[in-house]
Amino acid sequence: MIAANLSALVLVLLIIGFILVTIEMILPGFGAPGISGGICLLAAVIIGSNTIVEAVIMTMIILAVIGVLLAIIFVVFANKKVISPFVLKDEQKRSDGYISSSDLEYLLGKEGRAITDLRPAGSADFDGVKFDVVTDGEYISKGTNVKIIKVEGVKLLVSRIKHK
Repeated sequence: MIAANLSALVLVLLIIGFILVTIEMILPGFGAPGISGGICLLAAVIIGSNTIVEAVIMTMIILAVIGVLLAIIFVVFANKKVISPFVLKDEQKRSDGYISSSDLEYLLGKEGRAITDLRPAGSADFDGVKFDVVTDGEYISKGTNVKIIKVEGVKLLVSRIKHK
């Protein structure tokens, strides 16, 4: 009789644990359902196993079932509105005006005008576009003509244009 009650308890804990873990996978949140589900599954393993080997086998089966549940959730909800707010489907194309930081190489050698004092950082205008720039330590006053001499990612290094 006690064994039957323990088997029923283990089964109930497993079902509740899987339901709570599934809820955690579907609904973003604090993690309470996932933690509670994990505790239920752990309790089911501890109560339902007599040896360490049984516990390991039950744990492997539980992990396999959770993996299958996760795969099912991804397949079912992949194109649904539930996942849409969390997945970016738009492409950031150059034709739409997006520029990645590595694309700033095209500015190398461009000449422009400092629109703020560069001490050593500030802003400069190149062909009507404002960029944050930095000098190699020299102070350059507002309105001075500058040239981009080095591009390091998003960092534009400028120097004063020497007039001949």
